[in-house]
Amino acid sequence: MSLPVLKATDFASDQDVRWCPGCGDYSILAQMKKVLPNVGVPREKIVFISGIGCSSRFPYYMNTYGMHSIHGRAPGFATGLKSTRPDLMVWVITGDGDSLSIGGNHFIHAIRRNLDINIVLFNNRIYGLTKGQYSPTSAEGQITKSTPMGSIDHPLSPLSIALAAEATFVARSMDAHVKHLGDMLMAASQHKGTSLVEVYQNCNVFNDGAMAYAQEKKQRPNNIIELEHGKPMIFGENRDKGIRLTGNHLEVVDTADVPADDLLIHDAHNPDPSIQMMLARMRYPVMPEPFGILRQVDGVATYNDQINDQVTTAKREKGEGDLNTLFHSGDTWNVA
Repeated sequence: MSLPVLKATDFASDQDVRWCPGCGDYSILAQMKKVLPNVGVPREKIVFISGIGCSSRFPYYMNTYGMHSIHGRAPGFATGLKSTRPDLMVWVITGDGDSLSIGGNHFIHAIRRNLDINIVLFNNRIYGLTKGQYSPTSAEGQITKSTPMGSIDHPLSPLSIALAAEATFVARSMDAHVKHLGDMLMAASQHKGTSLVEVYQNCNVFNDGAMAYAQEKKQRPNNIIELEHGKPMIFGENRDKGIRLTGNHLEVVDTADVPADDLLIHDAHNPDPSIQMMLARMRYPVMPEPFGILRQVDGVATYNDQINDQVTTAKREKGEGDLNTLFHSGDTWNVA
C-alpha cells in the first residue's frame, strides 16, 4: 500500500508560531517540514519530544504526534517511547541549555545506548526563554545578565560530548544555510541509531551575531569547512586552504604549497572516532569549524532492538507473565 503524497504544508499545525521575529528557529522548522514528506514515514508514525526552552515549542508547530516534556528529560521520554513503540520515528528537539546542563546525563546516556532516535540540538549559546543568561555553550568572557563581568566557564562542545559517548551519527549545520540544514536532517532521519544534528541558531534578541562568522555568506567560506565523506578537506573563498594531519594535530595549509595527497581525506565511516574528535575540536578563529556529517557508523545494535529482543526471548521461555503473580512472588511481607 503506497503512502499518500504529502507536502511541507501538511506538517504544519494550526498553532500560531510564537518565536521572536527573525529567530533562527523559523528556519529549522521550515526545513523539517520540507524534509518529512520525503522520509517515507506516515505522519501518524512520527513523534516530536521536547524539553524546556524556546526550541521546545517545536512539537506544537508540527502536525504530528508530540510531547512537550520537562526540562532536560526529553531523551528519557524518548527512550521509553521508542523502546515500547519501535515502529515510531522519534525526534528529540532540544537546546544547548536544555540538553547540556540539567539534561546532560540524559543526553549522554541516550547517545551511548544508540537508541534509534534523532536529536536536533538548537545551539544559540544563550538562555533565550529566560531572557539572556549564559548557557553551557556560551563563550568565555561573554557578558550576559548572569555573567556581568564575563563568563569564566569553559564552553561545552556538543559534538565532542557526542563523540566521547560513541555516537554513531554526528553532524552540524546552521539555520542560515537552509539547503545544507535540510540535507543534514534527511541524513539523520535515515540513520539507524542515535543521530545528533547540532544547529547553529541565531538568537537575534539576546545573542545576535554570536556565530556570524559561520552564518553570514561573506564570512562563511573562510571560517567553516563543509565535510564530505571521501573528499579532501578544502575551504576558503578561493578554495585555496586545506586541512593537514601532522603528527597528532590538525593544521591549516595553503593548497598551493603542499602536495594534494597531503590533505586530510574525511572519513565519516571510520569506527575509530579519534580524527573525528579532532575535527570537532576545531574552533574559530584559530581553525575553520566543521559542518556536515562528522561521523556516520552503521551496523551498531540499537538499544530499542536489543531490549525488545530480550522481551521476546523472555516471553518465549517463560510465557506472557502475570503482573499480579509477580507482585506476590519471591520474598513478600505482611505488614500488621
